[in-house]
Amino acid sequence: MTDYWNALAGGMLIGLSAAVLVLATGRVAGISGIAGRLLQGVQLAAGAAFVVGLACGPVLFRLLSGQWPEVTLTASWPILVVGGFLVGFGSRMGSGCTSGHGVVGLARLSRRSIVAVATFMTTAILTVYVMGIFA
Repeated sequence: MTDYWNALAGGMLIGLSAAVLVLATGRVAGISGIAGRLLQGVQLAAGAAFVVGLACGPVLFRLLSGQWPEVTLTASWPILVVGGFLVGFGSRMGSGCTSGHGVVGLARLSRRSIVAVATFMTTAILTVYVMGIFA
């Protein structure tokens, strides 16, 4: 039951952080856009604060819960790197990532975000299915 409460709290914090960022800066909390602007040297203060906040999440979880989240990677580093590049390419090609479209775009009932999230989810489901066949 604790896992459900952790997931609920995490989801609420994601929504809260997205709302605070929109209210404070007028910018959508899309990680790919924030990272892209940081790399271009644009909006350094707001972007850096948001990224630092993301990195501090696991530390805050540890302080509040006394647990360290266990992460197990089963893929090799080359696979992870290629996957990271593909995700980055896809998020730029799709004009946003799951955080921007999924959290903020869906909340705003954006048609473009609804199509993007439907595409993300369909691709993810098909990938899991195909990888399950070959595993």
